[in-house]
Amino acid sequence: MNNVILVGRLTQNPEISIIENNKKVTTVILAVNRNFKNADGIYETDFVRCILWNSIASTTTEYCHVGDVIGVKGRLQTSKYLDENEKTHYVTDVIAERVTFLSSVKKKDAIKEEDDKDESLLNNLCEA
Repeated sequence: MNNVILVGRLTQNPEISIIENNKKVTTVILAVNRNFKNADGIYETDFVRCILWNSIASTTTEYCHVGDVIGVKGRLQTSKYLDENEKTHYVTDVIAERVTFLSSVKKKDAIKEEDDKDESLLNNLCEA
């Protein structure tokens, strides 16, 4: 069975590309924190490349931005290529089958703005 589930932050704004046969694709990099600390007491982060196709690519590109937390369910796919020195390199990607929007930087900023307004209003009422 080949299943992967990741939760992480987008490292860049998703950009959609249209390739042959009008297929839509976007590649995102997820910053995924490890759940343990290294020898220095720091949580390390893995940067995982995820490939999103068609409607998943369109929706993610429309609604998600750098810093947003998303969940990706998919499968691993390994491909290989030859460099100019004829050396073989292997690349492993996550092919997304489902993306879940977990939090939005824009939404958090709006909530913080509302909280700041509420706090300001409360302070004004307390001073009166």
